Amino acid sequence: MKIQMQKVQQGFTLIELMIVVAIIGILAAVAIPAYQDYVARSQVTEALSLASGPKTAISEYWSAKGEMPDSNSTAGIADTIQGTYVNSVVIGATGTITATMKGTGVASGIANATLVLSPATTAGSIQWVCRSGTTDGLAPKYLPSSCR
Repeated sequence: MKIQMQKVQQGFTLIELMIVVAIIGILAAVAIPAYQDYVARSQVTEALSLASGPKTAISEYWSAKGEMPDSNSTAGIADTIQGTYVNSVVIGATGTITATMKGTGVASGIANATLVLSPATTAGSIQWVCRSGTTDGLAPKYLPSSCR
């Protein structure tokens, strides 16, 4: 009579499980900062979007009067322009648009930072130059792709 031995099924060893946990940790360490930068850029994009109204108003004012407006009211738009992440969008001297991010409720790298759009007139048209503000400016990695 032959006795059959059953093979006992074995699971993963401790070292194999530790290697899997280490790999997941490395992937998370790379992915989380990249995702945070993505979130910050998407929040800054709101500033660029809110500036589109003032850009149109400035273009119309310049076409009609041959000079740049120096405030929101001069350009004929609301004095207060705000968004979910943007504290204010203001027209300054020479038609420059400054969008200031909120201090709270935004990604940490962009709190109170500014994005500036400057008009440059050439041959009867306006070209907009997007850049980081000189005071509390945005880090280049947070600028929207159209501003880099």
